[in-house]
Amino acid sequence: MSEFIEICGGVPLVGEVKISGAKNAILPMMCATLLTSEKCTFTNVPNIQDVAIACHLLETLGAQFEHSYGGL
Repeated sequence: MSEFIEICGGVPLVGEVKISGAKNAILPMMCATLLTSEKCTFTNVPNIQDVAIACHLLETLGAQFEHSYGGL
């Protein structure tokens, strides 16, 4: 079963959609920060429980985090 969107009509589409990053990409990158002493910066990180748990776990191992949430 393929997923698709069919658009019918003569009105052009306009607008923006904000897409957050994928948790399956950010979680391994967060863990990899333990391998360096340099500051690492990630943007477009999804605000989900899995990321919060990973932050807490990495903090127990000595990592430090700064969060900044931008509005839409």
